[in-house]
Amino acid sequence: MFLEAFGNDAFVLLGALLLISGVLVAKFSDRFGLPALVLFILVGMIIGSDGLGLVYFDNAEAAQLIGILALVVILFEGGLQTKWTTVKSVAVPALSLATLGVFLTSAIVGLSAMLIFDITWFEAFLFGAIVGSTDAAAVFAALKERNIKAKMGAALEAESGTNDPMAVFLTLGFIELILADDMSLLMLIPNFFWQMGIGLGLGFIIGKAASYSINRINLESSGLYPIFSVAFALLTYSVTAFIGGSGFLAVYVAALVIGNSELTYRYSIFQFNEGFAWMAQILMFIILGLLAFPEQLFTMEIVLYGLLMSIILMFVARPIAVFLSTLGMKFTFKEKIFVSWAGLRGAVPIVLATFPVVAELENSQLIFNVVFFIVLTSALVQGSTISHVAKMLNLVGPKKDTPHHSIELISIGKANAEMVQFKTNQETAVVGKKLHEIPFPRKATISAIVRDERLITPYGETDIQAGDFLYILVSRKEKEALKQLLEKKKEKQQKVL
Repeated sequence: MFLEAFGNDAFVLLGALLLISGVLVAKFSDRFGLPALVLFILVGMIIGSDGLGLVYFDNAEAAQLIGILALVVILFEGGLQTKWTTVKSVAVPALSLATLGVFLTSAIVGLSAMLIFDITWFEAFLFGAIVGSTDAAAVFAALKERNIKAKMGAALEAESGTNDPMAVFLTLGFIELILADDMSLLMLIPNFFWQMGIGLGLGFIIGKAASYSINRINLESSGLYPIFSVAFALLTYSVTAFIGGSGFLAVYVAALVIGNSELTYRYSIFQFNEGFAWMAQILMFIILGLLAFPEQLFTMEIVLYGLLMSIILMFVARPIAVFLSTLGMKFTFKEKIFVSWAGLRGAVPIVLATFPVVAELENSQLIFNVVFFIVLTSALVQGSTISHVAKMLNLVGPKKDTPHHSIELISIGKANAEMVQFKTNQETAVVGKKLHEIPFPRKATISAIVRDERLITPYGETDIQAGDFLYILVSRKEKEALKQLLEKKKEKQQKVL
């Protein structure tokens, strides 16, 4: 092998080339019409022993550890970016999809696997549990930058961020049932409520503690704040998992709390975690690609099994689970169809498929290979058509506005001040007013306005227009007063008058 022949320097070189290729793949994935995760996996397969032979990797335990760490980082970043005001409106259906939906999907897929494969009932339902949840990494990546309606995007992201615990619980539960003769399904019920309850509780508590700590600690270097936030993500997962709770759920809840709190160095933390999540995603999918051997994966048996189970999952199990778990909720028929189609499978099923391999179950390799094929099929078919399906169902929302200008948003720790970004819209009360007419807090200075990608130098007669990005330097003591002023709506102001 290449690494064995040239040693550590070759390992560093290979790591650099993989990251560079990963970034380029992410850049051009939309042009290729393929989700980035598929291309990352293909990179791993190409450099593996059945490809160019640069790396031989068959360590399922190492892949499992890397996958878990990467998922913690990805879930944390996804939770930070999620606005509670958006999620709140879809919290009930999202949680129903994340629990009842996963259970129903797992049961239907398990029953189908029992009829198709030559395996036991518990092995069949283990297979169903492994592919039962949608994948946070795949869903976050697929919806990012796409103008899907906010309600749909929020529901899918909240579901994918909270349904991993259910899949992990079911997977580990069925492995225990297979290995232990004296266990029963009823014994799993109290364990489920313990895991979910501890995950929710600790996630909320540690999220609050992390927000308080980030704001109170006065670090010498601004670069330490993002590292501090990641440390809390790892702490949340490890502490929760150590006492038998759902670590993944705790991480997502903690990130949701942190991301919706007022934070010092907020944008530095967010930008660092976004980049870190991309790196984790690239490395995780490449490692999982290395773990798959194309000679075993693309046999006639695996291809037939994989295609059949993919069809059942995409067109039978997922739609039934979505329609049943959202009964009586405010989702239209078209919205349910879209949620059914956008239930992408990704890293989580592959990582979960390593658990039976590590446990050395009899049909673990068969399960792993079929799961891997299902993930590839889901990413290729569903991931590449999400935007088209949204357009067909008329579920396309307004184009997402992401400021591409290069103004650096900072928190000035020693000066006890922050640079605040705010985007106006038609309902914002300050729109249509001149700067000298707006009662800004005494210790607040508007530093810049960005309008249609152009920098506007603010002065007293400058009027505020809808769609403007305002950058305001404000004392932390008056930040809340500034926030209330900026978020005030026109209709509320008119009622007062």
